[in-house]
Amino acid sequence: MSRLDYGSAPEDPGPALTWLEGHGHALGHVIAGRLTDPSAGDSLETLNPATTRPLAQVLRGTGGDIEEAVAAARAAQPAWWALGSHGRARCLDALGLAIQRQARGLALLDSLDTGMTLREARDVDLPLVTRHFHHHAGWARLMEGELRGHEPLGVEGQILPARSPFLMLAWKVAPALATGNAVVVKPAADTPLTALRFAELCLEVGLPAGVVNVVTGDGDTGAALVAHPDVDMISLTGSTGVGRAVRQAAAGSGKRLTLELGGPIPFIVFEDADLDSAVEGAVDALWHDQGRLCSAGARILVQEGVAEAFGAKLRVRMETVRVGDPLDRSVDMGAIVSRERLDRIRALVAEARDGGAEVWQPAGDMPEQGWFHPPTLCAGVSAADAVAGAELLGPVGVLMTFRTPDEGVALANDTRYGLAGSVWSESVSLALQAASAVKTGTVWVNCTNLFDAASSFGGTRESGFGRVGGIEGLREYVKPVYGARAPSVRPENRSLPVTGRDGVPVGQVVRGTPGDVGDAVAAARRAQVPWSARTANDRGRALVRLAETLRRRADELVHRLTLLSGDEDDAAREVEATVSRLLAYGAWADTGAGRVPATPFRNLTLALSEPLGVMGAVCPDERPLLAFVSCVAPIIGLGNTCVVILSESAPLPAIELVRVMDASGWPEGVLNVVAGPQAELVPTLAAHDDVDGIWYFGSPRAGADVERASIGNLKKTWVSYLAPTDWMSSDQGQGEEFLRRAAQVKTIWIPYGE
Repeated sequence: MSRLDYGSAPEDPGPALTWLEGHGHALGHVIAGRLTDPSAGDSLETLNPATTRPLAQVLRGTGGDIEEAVAAARAAQPAWWALGSHGRARCLDALGLAIQRQARGLALLDSLDTGMTLREARDVDLPLVTRHFHHHAGWARLMEGELRGHEPLGVEGQILPARSPFLMLAWKVAPALATGNAVVVKPAADTPLTALRFAELCLEVGLPAGVVNVVTGDGDTGAALVAHPDVDMISLTGSTGVGRAVRQAAAGSGKRLTLELGGPIPFIVFEDADLDSAVEGAVDALWHDQGRLCSAGARILVQEGVAEAFGAKLRVRMETVRVGDPLDRSVDMGAIVSRERLDRIRALVAEARDGGAEVWQPAGDMPEQGWFHPPTLCAGVSAADAVAGAELLGPVGVLMTFRTPDEGVALANDTRYGLAGSVWSESVSLALQAASAVKTGTVWVNCTNLFDAASSFGGTRESGFGRVGGIEGLREYVKPVYGARAPSVRPENRSLPVTGRDGVPVGQVVRGTPGDVGDAVAAARRAQVPWSARTANDRGRALVRLAETLRRRADELVHRLTLLSGDEDDAAREVEATVSRLLAYGAWADTGAGRVPATPFRNLTLALSEPLGVMGAVCPDERPLLAFVSCVAPIIGLGNTCVVILSESAPLPAIELVRVMDASGWPEGVLNVVAGPQAELVPTLAAHDDVDGIWYFGSPRAGADVERASIGNLKKTWVSYLAPTDWMSSDQGQGEEFLRRAAQVKTIWIPYGE
């Protein structure tokens, strides 16, 4: 009795296999409310990773299939939107209840298809799936009040990963349906089965045909969905490489993008942490779902004073992690989703070993059948080693050490990625300081891998952009109602001398160069940290003081605008609107700190608004003073620094404003302006990897070029497709949309209680 071994507790896969047998283990797409003929095209074989045996044949979707699915979604969307908030809410609630009723079969199907343990599928993913549908049913009922003045984007393409595919589907589909959109879902080639079963449930609960369509296939199928001209949004969860390809393909199309691209997350253990709790957190972070989660804590950063003790405890705990049949309820880790993924994990581990890392794995045999990999720890790794920066998506952790808290945060931020992080410390002040300093979209304090529909989740930097969950995620699926955009007429002559309405010269500007743009970005980067460290009240008051200064100098600005337009009354209205806009953003800067979502855990969950960092803005020719302020005020008011390329035909009013700011003592580098031919300057700004976001308000063709140029570091873009049509309008030229696009939300989870 000195040692008690676990007995096996296998689950009967009958409900899932019965469903597959009912389809003859061959499934077609679900388009316009019907299951297509599974023999009508090339097929893909989906395998059980635990046995490598076939589960089913699914179709390899073609461009024609995507065309049919998008057409079905486009036809169904207006009626779905017209159904109204309460009608859509009833459907979402019905879906949530149907998923609860079918939870056992769905969990079994998820486990068979992905290799994740049944316990994780049943006890973690499925409850969160139903939570998303019920939560977003509530948002559907509130949409008319909370999102007044917004409408659905239309048809949304949603590309799912192989990991946790049913949960990822719920993350994307629930808010899309709640806001009145129709969807075309492309599941991963390796794990399509739960998406097809979900599409059947949609029909069983009475969802109108065509609102949800599922097209199975491989990367070519996803590429066809991204390229389709009648798709209004692409939501992707995948690798950074795929995210870049999607950004490239969608550039210039006007499609909204949300990219959740993963990356190895930092798991920071300070010397005052509860080490036993931190070890359990590391096990959950690293080996939940075989380490395939995009939020897996692969980079374990431990303060030197406790590194040896932590490593010893972690190795002891790893010895108890049981690897085996995912349907066995006593198993902790299941199978790797594919042979290709397993080979990549093995290659990276071998590379780490060859590079001098200490690779440790617990004793015990792996199952003879299937694609399994033991829990693995790589120690003695430097930040420069490939294994330290790679997104492993497998049960491999990398252990590194640091000396001081500042060094630990710096090591955590020494990566191109920024999805999530975990901080362990018994000191509240240290934990919150580190959580605020880590450059990620979510930080868990003394916990890890907590998610909820009420709380947003998403990345920064090369982990993508956009959010799922909460009001922040909901806003990704809607657009402001602006009305039709009149075609803009750009002057053919873009000479540097500035002329007025009658062609009379009214001034000269210095011709900026791409080198000037680079210098401006460098100045903005130097100023960004001290500027963002100022209090929101301080930044807001600075905007208010600027507004008061402009009001005193209104006559000068009116005269400057009148020289350009010839209409003194209109110039006076623009100056007054500019003053009002500065005052409005002065108020917003001091009121948008964040919120506390009501998540159903013993956690204080904070949704904090943070600046993107260094932002670029390219001003339009219309309303040269007001449009300039409408761009600059929200950007700097929320703590960003800014590089602005001025209106090409009318840069003088903005230059006059910058002179006022300089005379008022604004910090150097917060606002940097460059005048000159936009065709020469914009590409440098858009492609600069030290710019975190860019707004472009000009021609659609040039906006497409901006989107393509942003691929290098996957910066957030806002181009003229969904931009204001009337800068004088307080409904269009200012407000929530500007504030949302000038900030990103960091979610911090803080548990409480014993």
